[in-house]
Amino acid sequence: MPTKKSKTPVVLEQTTDQENAVQAAVKAVVESPIATSASPVVVEGPQPVVSGPVMRKKELIDLVVERSGLKKKDAKPIVEATLAILGEALAEARELNLQPLGKVKVRREKLMPNGRVLVTKIRQSMGSEGSDSADSDSDDAADMPEAAE
Repeated sequence: MPTKKSKTPVVLEQTTDQENAVQAAVKAVVESPIATSASPVVVEGPQPVVSGPVMRKKELIDLVVERSGLKKKDAKPIVEATLAILGEALAEARELNLQPLGKVKVRREKLMPNGRVLVTKIRQSMGSEGSDSADSDSDDAADMPEAAE
């Protein structure tokens, strides 16, 4: 007849020497010069951006007229055509690299009853305005967290 095996757990007791050794190790770590002299490091996450006033098409046209020296009747169709082309490219989820505006990538798209919501990432170069340093594909390695909808 087979014998029954006991399912009682085996308890290993620490000796006094082992307990003292563990306590000494913990004390050494806590009181070490590295642990006490190192000041805490503050790690900052992404900072919220407070939106400024909304720029409308009329204001954009006025600023283009002011900066370019064109007449308003000449600048308006150019600005409207540019906005239409950019809107179509974003609708096709195309990546845009338009310096100094920056590199624009569509991250997510959500269809709504009254239109479409595009979550995008815009990476602006910190260097000179015409720099192509933002062209590298290493951008994805350091992606910013995606915004909640």
